[in-house]
Amino acid sequence: MTRATGPHPADAAPGTRYAAVRFAPGTAPALLGVAAHELRDRRTDLADLWPAARVRALAGHLEAADRPARVLDAWAARHAADRPAPDPRLLHLVPLLAAGTSVADAAATLGLGPRRLHQLSRETFGYGPKTLARILRLARARELAATGLCAAETAHRAGYADQPHLSREVRALTGLTAGELLRDSPDLP
Repeated sequence: MTRATGPHPADAAPGTRYAAVRFAPGTAPALLGVAAHELRDRRTDLADLWPAARVRALAGHLEAADRPARVLDAWAARHAADRPAPDPRLLHLVPLLAAGTSVADAAATLGLGPRRLHQLSRETFGYGPKTLARILRLARARELAATGLCAAETAHRAGYADQPHLSREVRALTGLTAGELLRDSPDLP
């Protein structure tokens, strides 16, 4: 079993092309038909989740398409519209955590107890709110680094204790060095 809560290096041959869907946080379970935590740290074939005929139909559309990524995006958007939305409180969780709100404060703001927030977060995102907060903080650091901030200022503004803390989190979550991930900030290690 491979990890999704950490890095997953691709082992495809150079030049391999992919078409993929990037789901907005919390939207994949409704489209895929399974709680997110059931897929965490696994690489699962779509045929293990959906009827074979449905998977074949999608694969046929993608193989015949000149631009499979567009076909896949359109398909996902069409099917997502037919599915129930995630718990609306969790849609508010993402911006709260992305802004640096603590998990305890976010739970209180949403009117949820810590255990219920953890349960809903696992079902919707695949992991608890603390892991989600770490991922969102790393995304914030990438955005800040892209503006040209130095590494120490990027770490501070993103909410890390210091630059080494940022570097450890980058390695833990992506398997890359901070310099590899945040190339736009030249003084990162």
